[in-house]
This record gives sequence, C-alpha cells and structure tokens, in this order.
Amino acid sequence: MAKRLTCDVVVVGAGMVGAACALYAARSGLDVRVVDRGPVAGGTTGAGEGNLLVSDKEPGPELRLALLSARLWAELGDELGAAIEYEPKGGLVVASTPGVLAALRDFAAGQRTAGVTAEPVDADRLPELEPHLAPGMAGGVHYPQDAQVMPALAAARLLRASGARLHPGHTVTGVLRAADGTVYGVRTDRGDIHAPAVVNAAGTWGGDLAALAGVRLPVLPRRGFVLVTEPLPRTVRHKVYAADYVADVASDSAALRTSPVVEGTAAGPVLIGATRERVGFDRSLSLPAVRALAAGAIGLFPFLERVRALRTYAGFRPYLPDHLPAIGPDPRAPGLFHACGHEGAGIGLATGTGRLVAQALTGKTPELDPAPFRPERFDTDGGDAR
Repeated sequence: MAKRLTCDVVVVGAGMVGAACALYAARSGLDVRVVDRGPVAGGTTGAGEGNLLVSDKEPGPELRLALLSARLWAELGDELGAAIEYEPKGGLVVASTPGVLAALRDFAAGQRTAGVTAEPVDADRLPELEPHLAPGMAGGVHYPQDAQVMPALAAARLLRASGARLHPGHTVTGVLRAADGTVYGVRTDRGDIHAPAVVNAAGTWGGDLAALAGVRLPVLPRRGFVLVTEPLPRTVRHKVYAADYVADVASDSAALRTSPVVEGTAAGPVLIGATRERVGFDRSLSLPAVRALAAGAIGLFPFLERVRALRTYAGFRPYLPDHLPAIGPDPRAPGLFHACGHEGAGIGLATGTGRLVAQALTGKTPELDPAPFRPERFDTDGGDAR
C-alpha cells in the first residue's frame, strides 16, 4: 500500500532562496513544507546585505536571471513594501581613473544590449548623485534597477506570505529514495516527511544535501565580512561600489580579495563590504579583511573616517566552480530539485530562482532557458554518484 504523502513539496532551507521557492510553489497551488536545522535566515541570508543587483553581472544567463528576479522583486515590493524594507534606490559604480572608466563604460554598453538600464555619469555629475563621494573620481555608471531589501525580514515575510508550514530545528539526515531511485521525501531527526518533490535550497550546505540523495553538487563556501556603522542620517543614497568589485565577484582566487561596497540602510547604519576568500567554514575574525574594508570605504566616502563601526559579521557564500547556481530538476534523482549555489547573489536571484523551480515542479514552460543552471553539469560521466 502506498504511503500517504505529507505534502506536495519539501523545501530544505529557510533562507531567502528557500522562502522564494516556497512562495512561488505555494502560489502555483502546491502544498509546501519548509525544513531547516536552524531558524529562518539562520545561514547565509542572515549574514547578507540584501543586495538586488543587475549592475555587477555581464550579459549571459546570470544577468537574465537577475533581470527576471528584479521584476519579481519589484512586484513583491508593491505587495509587501515596507514589510521587507524594499528600496529601489539604484546603484552607482565609480571609476577612479580614465582607463578604469573606459572599461566600465564598455562593460555597461554590453549590459544595455541585454536589457539593463546603465546611464553614464560624468565626473562633474557624481556629486549630484552622491554629495559625500570622494573628489577626483573619473566618472561612473548609474544603475536605476539596483535595489535592496532587509534580507532576514524579507525571508520571514515571504515564508509567511507563502502559507507554507515551517519546521525549524529539523535536521535533514537523509533523502528518501525508492528502489527505482525516485525521491519521495526526507528523513529528519524528528521523523520523515513524505513528498514527491524535494527542493535543495540549503545554501552553502547544498552539496551535503545533494550527497544525501546520492548525487554530486560541488558547492564550496566563500567567506565574506561586512562592517556595520553607527546609525546615521541618510548620507549614502545609492549602492555605491568601485568598478573592480565586478572582477572580484568573477574571480576564482581562494585568496582574500576586497573591493569597497558602501550603502546606507533604512534603519540608519551604513553597510560596508565586500571581501571574498575560501577558508572553509572558518568564522574567526580576519583583521586584514576588516581593515581593508574600512580603508576602501573611506577611499570612496572620506566622512566615514569619523564614523564608528559598531560591529562586523561574517557569512559564507555558496560557491559553484562556474559561478552559476544550480536550479531545477536533477535527472540523477527524479523528484529532487536544486536551488542553491548563488554565491553572493542569492538574495537578488532568489525570486527568479523560486519562479523557475515552481514552473519546473508544475510542468510549466520556464520563463528563461534553464539549461545553463542544470545541476548535473558538473558530472564528468553524467552518472549517479551513489
């Protein structure tokens, strides 16, 4: 006799990506449960800045996903507004030298052909956008499609809006598979949950969850620090970063890389990033990383030299070798769907990811080509790893 199903879909992971998967799956008519070994936004999401960016992505599949996600975030902003602290404030990328500016504008020209609004800004107009920006910059590019949310709050609100049943404090210890390899749920330390579909939204631990299902997904952690200042009047109007940030995002280096990223928040503190380094799950404070953050931020906004930094925190970006997330069904384990490996862009790409996963779950035509994100692309032989 067949076992009674607990629900239609089990989402593993209560971060932003898991919340978006739950929201769009539920709005497609599916009964959803969300399982997490910790609280909502207890992993990478809770250590994020809440960036919703198109400005840092070159033409290609990730940018297409970012543009879809930006549209969906704008819809959620209209729906939930202040409840998720959605701010369509735009981004400003600045260049310190004419050579860097020329490269930045070439990059922006390519983005415009892919649907990005990228507006060149001459040096004498930079103070109109950011009055406190350091003098002497060569120019920049303004990206009005960039936005921001408060990530932990937004994840909680999306989960609430989904109506999904949440199971915090439930550690997944196995993925249930029938004799023919079909997935039929998960085993947790508090019992089994049966469902014909399991969504792997486990972030940095997405590779571990995949392994429980007998398949390979080479997710690695990249540590990043954020500095948080004392609350201030709104002195930084946009998401502001130096042009070399784009190169750091795309880098495969395991060594420490830093590039200044500065933005104000609705609550008042200024958030300062960004660092990237592969050090496993080491959470210890790195003084060189924090000093580099502070120096880079002061280089963009000299007034920050007089501002107190109240705290710093670290998070782990779920990194895949080709810098693209794994999204969609896994043919090696029918019934398993992946939604992880977004690195530092998971907040921004969450909505598009959730929409694509929901469309795959319900057999609908995807809104963009899912082929670049297929989870099995890292297998050399295409076989099941069990």
